[in-house]
Amino acid sequence: MIPLVRPAVADAERPYVTRLRTSRSGATGDDAILIEGDQDGGIFSGRHGLVTIEGVRIADLDGDVVLIDPGRGRVERLLRVGSTTNTLLVTERCDQLCVMCSQPPKKTHVDRFDLLEEACRLAPDGMLIGISGGEPTLYKEQLLTLIDRTLAARPDLAFHVLTNGQHFEAVDIARLGRSTFRRVSWGIPLYASNAATHDLIVGKEGAFAKLEEGLANLAMAGARVELRTVVLSDNVDQLPALAGYVAARLRFVEAWSIMQLEHIGFAKNGWNQLFFDHVPRFAPIAEALDRALLHGVRAQLFNFPRCTVPAAYRRLAIASISDWKRKFAPACDRCSERGACSGFFEWHPDEQTVGAARPL
Repeated sequence: MIPLVRPAVADAERPYVTRLRTSRSGATGDDAILIEGDQDGGIFSGRHGLVTIEGVRIADLDGDVVLIDPGRGRVERLLRVGSTTNTLLVTERCDQLCVMCSQPPKKTHVDRFDLLEEACRLAPDGMLIGISGGEPTLYKEQLLTLIDRTLAARPDLAFHVLTNGQHFEAVDIARLGRSTFRRVSWGIPLYASNAATHDLIVGKEGAFAKLEEGLANLAMAGARVELRTVVLSDNVDQLPALAGYVAARLRFVEAWSIMQLEHIGFAKNGWNQLFFDHVPRFAPIAEALDRALLHGVRAQLFNFPRCTVPAAYRRLAIASISDWKRKFAPACDRCSERGACSGFFEWHPDEQTVGAARPL
């Protein structure tokens, strides 16, 4: 597992963002330069003074955009130069309580939008930056402003925002329809084609109706949307009907990602009730994929190790798990398709990991 938060001691009194460099070559005034280091950390010097970072190889930090938090004695690796899976957490508040939430929400909010915007401006060329929560659009104005200003300054960047989609209103259509927002995609969960099941899963009455309104407004804006559906025992047999709904009413979406459950957060405690093992019974997922693809909807499988998927659908199982939280079973070392595979979540039960992996 790749460490994203490490101990740090800094001269500064307040949190700040900087880019770490192991040499002065190509450095700017926004960078902190290595002055001393070894295999387990180093000391960097920048305009905010010295900062000592512990517990990570210096070579792995070169070019990373980090948030130094002196009060908490830590550094957050916000944007890692060598990674394609960088995601900024903008809030831990949420207005839903999904039964399988991987990051249970908090009631408090720490506003870091200014710091995160500064981090985005220091991002490596051409980076796709993820944004998640909580629910980011609870702070919609701050979020859209961050995106607007970042892309005005850095048109080479792009964003992918995870949101429940319930807070997009008619007044947002013109703004979201600007050319700038063609570099933004919205990842939106939809768990069933009926309100009863969807609302039950997200723990919020009326969520389905609000989501339909939000999706309509995104469609009017010409927004780029990726639908996301987590497979659960409660909705797996409704996936074919959901595929029909997507094909009939949401054809504008760029992709529909069908996702296997993550063994963390609320799902960890309710695993036996929530988890659907697709290996012995893939049929409802297959039928949903067939219906979607037949109607031109680009369906794909997230978090499904390729060896656990029937051969006819294996090409749809993409390497979706972020590098910092991905693991492979010992048997995966002999697999010819490991490079294209999602692997397993770091916290997936080892006994299930070992039992599922079959080298291809």
